[in-house]
Amino acid sequence: MTARSPKPRRTAAPQVTRKVLKNGVRVNLVRMPHVHRSALDVHVRVGSRFETRRENGISHFHEHMLHRGIPGYPTAHAQALAFEELGAAFGAMTYVDHGVLSCSVPTENLERALELTALLCESPLFNDIAIEKGIVREELLEAYDGDGRLIDGPGILRQLCFGRHPLAMPIAGTRTTLARFDASALRKFHRRHYVGEGLVITLAGPDVERLGRVASRRFAGLPRGREVAAEAPPDQRAAQFRYLSDNTSQTWLGLGFRAPGDRDPDEPATELLMRVLDDGNATRLYRTLSDERGLCYDVSAMYEAYVDVGVLEIVAECTHTSAPRVLTETLNVLTDLATHGPTAEELSRAKARLRWQMLELYDMPTELAAFVGQGVLSDAGVEPEARIDELMNVTEARVREAAARIFRARSSSLVVVGKLDKSAQRKLQAAQAGLGA
Repeated sequence: MTARSPKPRRTAAPQVTRKVLKNGVRVNLVRMPHVHRSALDVHVRVGSRFETRRENGISHFHEHMLHRGIPGYPTAHAQALAFEELGAAFGAMTYVDHGVLSCSVPTENLERALELTALLCESPLFNDIAIEKGIVREELLEAYDGDGRLIDGPGILRQLCFGRHPLAMPIAGTRTTLARFDASALRKFHRRHYVGEGLVITLAGPDVERLGRVASRRFAGLPRGREVAAEAPPDQRAAQFRYLSDNTSQTWLGLGFRAPGDRDPDEPATELLMRVLDDGNATRLYRTLSDERGLCYDVSAMYEAYVDVGVLEIVAECTHTSAPRVLTETLNVLTDLATHGPTAEELSRAKARLRWQMLELYDMPTELAAFVGQGVLSDAGVEPEARIDELMNVTEARVREAAARIFRARSSSLVVVGKLDKSAQRKLQAAQAGLGA
């Protein structure tokens, strides 16, 4: 039976109210009267793409240090207890081009959680730096083998994709850069990034109107500052390949392509292209490499779009001797999509699943706050209903055109980590070079 894009009655979308404070802070209020828990997100323009090589990793380390005390709660334990006694789950994450402070909390305690989060943005104490460095140092070791060699396949793939541009740098930095960070560097970083022009506050839940006024008052004292800028990376003009010998039981293959950014007209089609490739076990990659040929236990695709550029990655693990065939079969799938596009059934199914996933946001304040806040920070955001319409209007032809644009040898990067002889390595490079020929 052919799946068709559903056209049921519209689910009532949460009402989103936006305002900008005098100091530039953007506030989003997402009214969700039916939920019993509220969410608070603070999106910040930080991340490795805004760093220099000398300070690489400071966004990530600063995020760690935000757990190390605020006025009235001077230790990591006291601060954690202050949130947890509210029934809150507080977290912080650093990405390539943004950071997020997030808090999920019972609605009756959202105001107090908001007060604590405001203190984090205003005056973190940065206590116990040496202890936190030890934690991050352990995190960094995960990317190295026992001989101290970097074997982080995803990180090396980004290096090949973006060369000397900051998008190639690791989010967590290096052991060398970590050693440089002190309280002075952290305070300088905080003064630059935690400013009105760099912050987006999002509240989602049943009582956001009143608490929006509290947020406006608590964050109005931040300095306006300036929005940090970032240069777009130069175009990739040649295929990139790197092989790393590693004594593991399987070979790791990472294939990356330069792809459209958030503001590119091909972004919606690329999102659906990725989902035709990998959105469950019935999609192209898993069906071809696992179900039909038994070459991989798992294979996955990911598309990440930044303001000006994106990257589409495909990752698989297999026995060492199967690596050339896994790559060849993967490239055949990509070539077919670039030549013929998806079938009507494939695209219809991808749209249906995507629409259902988008509508799930209406029941999840944490996820909806993240969606709205990130969209506003990147200046590419649309309301969930508008985003659904944008995706549902993508045609088979647009997906094919996006695939033909992306899946070219010169915009590809391939990282292989495993035990392969020279002949197998040459086969991999030849297959990569032949893509789109």
